[in-house]
Amino acid sequence: MPRLIHLNGPSGIGKSTIAQTYAERHPGVLNLDTDRIVCLIGGWQDAFFKTFEAAQLLTRAMAETHLRTGHDVVMPQLATRVADIAAFEDAAARCGAEYREILLTADKAVAGARFAARSGSATEGIDVVIDRGGGIALVERIHDQLTAYLPQRPDCLVVPTDGRTSAQTYADVVALL
Repeated sequence: MPRLIHLNGPSGIGKSTIAQTYAERHPGVLNLDTDRIVCLIGGWQDAFFKTFEAAQLLTRAMAETHLRTGHDVVMPQLATRVADIAAFEDAAARCGAEYREILLTADKAVAGARFAARSGSATEGIDVVIDRGGGIALVERIHDQLTAYLPQRPDCLVVPTDGRTSAQTYADVVALL
């Protein structure tokens, strides 16, 4: 049974890194990063939230297409509201696939510091939007939103990343799958 593996967590926590490693080590897996999709749409920086809605529709369609081939999809995507991911859960169900959510976490200060330290990544464009929205302060608000979100997601698996290398975090994620 194919799986839609949703890696959730604040910006800079390591979702994209873990997704890339997973896809590289599992032939046939689609690494479907909505942040990359949104950056393909002209004018996204000036109308981020409207463009993000379109990118999510594209991401969902791509995920369904790939799941129907019998292959897994790994999706690094921040979600702080159940409504934001219900459509992805429904898409997996329509394809006869399993939906697995894994929340990568860290202490609020650690999450903020990781965001501040990263540069030159594939999501650099998204970082500009986060910086405009408050930078580290926004990442800290996202941390609080995720803390409130988690009790609503009883099947969500949690991977603490504090003091862990990306290789250790990857191993923890694979062990849960």
